[in-house]
Amino acid sequence: MLFSSMIEAAQNSPFKKPFSTASCEPAMEKGQLTEHHHIQAAATAEGDSCEFGSNLYFALCGLGGIISCGTTHTMVVPLDLVKCRLQVDPAKYKSVVNGFRVTLAEDGFKGLSKGWAPTFFGYSAQGLCKFGLYEVFKVIYSNAIGEENSYLYRTSLYLAASASAEFFADIALAPMEAAKVKIQTTPGFANTLREALPKMSAQEGIGAFYKGLVPLWMRQIPYTMMKFACFERTLELLYAYVVPKPRQECTKGEQLVVTFAAGYIAGVFCAIVSHPADTVVSKLNQAAKGSSALDVAKALGWSGLWGGLVPRIVMIGTLTAAQWFIYDAVKVYLRMPRPPPPEMPESLKKKLGLTQ
Repeated sequence: MLFSSMIEAAQNSPFKKPFSTASCEPAMEKGQLTEHHHIQAAATAEGDSCEFGSNLYFALCGLGGIISCGTTHTMVVPLDLVKCRLQVDPAKYKSVVNGFRVTLAEDGFKGLSKGWAPTFFGYSAQGLCKFGLYEVFKVIYSNAIGEENSYLYRTSLYLAASASAEFFADIALAPMEAAKVKIQTTPGFANTLREALPKMSAQEGIGAFYKGLVPLWMRQIPYTMMKFACFERTLELLYAYVVPKPRQECTKGEQLVVTFAAGYIAGVFCAIVSHPADTVVSKLNQAAKGSSALDVAKALGWSGLWGGLVPRIVMIGTLTAAQWFIYDAVKVYLRMPRPPPPEMPESLKKKLGLTQ
């Protein structure tokens, strides 16, 4: 009942007006604009595959999140493994290159894939919640504050929606993240997810899977707020000042290139903002039972909190860009509504005297 009410509110949301694409109606003549003059008519003979704000729309957004997050995080497991080891044992793993050398010498090429299973399952679950719930909360919050405020305070809207989505996404991620770090940073503990889960449960109970949840929130919520808000505003600025033609005149391929560029810029800022908490998460899941996030942070010191920053910038920048590219590509492939950059509502233009 609650979810049905949310969907009904979403379908009537003023958020659809400055942000929505063409609806699922018969194709208009080539070059004709929508009734709101926001974008060139994008509907084909088939139309969009779903209605903006519908159950199917949010479900497909969640699917896009699974594909984008699950695949990209799994692809960078070797770099993530070295990054985690740099954070928890800087005496042994002195640099990125040295970290790869030591890992290859001790475990061979197979050792670089340690933790791939919890990474794939954990970040797939996180992606489902992160992207799917972001779209839900963005529409719900916009509906609550109205069309004009949605435009005026859009950055705050992106921040609130992404923070709300990530809160739930981290609950889904925490067990697999704990298992991943344990496999990657505790020598001899376990080589596979099947080995790690029963051992962790036997040693520490259910708490083993959620002891890193608070620092995970500290890492991921600022990261995701930056990821979504910075991406949305960067995309808006790129189309306004860098891309030489309006978005509606760009091909789908050109739009995806702009998406990738905006994602990479957002990723660099994400990595810097969330890195200290990321170091605490890595160290905490390796530390003995009873250690708190504050204990770990004090032991590491200020400089220790920034260990492994360079590889994480490379990893997160590439990761974030790839995630946005894949997510947007899934929307294109599935013929989903793809909101253009926001425009000032006509009612607000009249209030500000910007129309005759």
